Amino acid sequence: MTTRRPLLDTPLPIVAAPMAGGTTTLALASAVTHAGGLAFLAGGYQTTDALADQVAAATRWDRPFGVNLFVPGPDDADPAALAAYATRIAPDAATHGVELAGAPDALAAYDDDGFAAKVALLLERPVPVVSFTFGPPPARDVDALRAAGSVVLVTVTTPDEARAAEAVGADGLVVQGPAAGGHSGTWDPARSVVDADTADVVASVAATTRLPLVAAGGVDGPASVARLRTAGAQAVAVGTLLLRTDESGASATHRDALASPRFTGTVVTRAFTGRPARALRNDFAARHDALAPAGYPQVHHLTRELRRRAGAAGDADRLHLWAGTGFRAAEAVPAADVVTSLATRW
Repeated sequence: MTTRRPLLDTPLPIVAAPMAGGTTTLALASAVTHAGGLAFLAGGYQTTDALADQVAAATRWDRPFGVNLFVPGPDDADPAALAAYATRIAPDAATHGVELAGAPDALAAYDDDGFAAKVALLLERPVPVVSFTFGPPPARDVDALRAAGSVVLVTVTTPDEARAAEAVGADGLVVQGPAAGGHSGTWDPARSVVDADTADVVASVAATTRLPLVAAGGVDGPASVARLRTAGAQAVAVGTLLLRTDESGASATHRDALASPRFTGTVVTRAFTGRPARALRNDFAARHDALAPAGYPQVHHLTRELRRRAGAAGDADRLHLWAGTGFRAAEAVPAADVVTSLATRW
């Protein structure tokens, strides 16, 4: 095996994956970092000002941490498909008092999540690690962030994406397997995400590139960490295992569903956001996945208020219950306990 340079300057090879939308809290990131892992702040869906506040707080820890950004994709969603989907899910929205009239214009508008402003923030206030998800960042941004002192990682799901990420100057790769919870990092949101063992995906990428790797997807305990490190990863990222921790920002509805015997498996679906994402198999996904258009972030905006109200009302059948295949191992414990238990062999 090719020797790869060390990537993350942390005592333990455990990374807290960025979980956007409020799930990754400062308390969660702090707990993971102080336990010896590396935590990512989730820049996605935050305003630049809110992210700046989080960066300022995390900098005071005087320990390594990272910030994750979403790379914007093209504005190419089919307006007719969005309109048809709005009509399809309107009865679900009405259940929680959400009106979807005029939704393609008012609720399903394209936006780039403030990408340029967030990159500018991280150039003005450099952080130890910056990662990108959903595509390759512009090479000029990678060069600038590296010059500012940040290690730059790019999330990939295939060897082809790994080669392209290396070409734009990434320092390392986050290799995400299909078993991961939440959004797939695939660069092509129209691609069908088929099941595969994360260790196999890591091994295929490791054979393609000499860049150091962080593995993500399907982690359910220390044995998973060991397998992924043997496959070629220097560190292993976890997200689902942190959802029920004391410091998580996941809603009570989401936490309860992860532990409920009612939910027996997961599914990759575009029903909630227009991008493939793994979630607990619930009624909304079962009824709407087949006709959900590949339009991100438009579908995300279309369903956002419905999902927010469903979570507040305890309606697990209309909430995006993001979960990886190892969700049964998620426990209601302090986040530090998760980190230390996963790293028991190191």
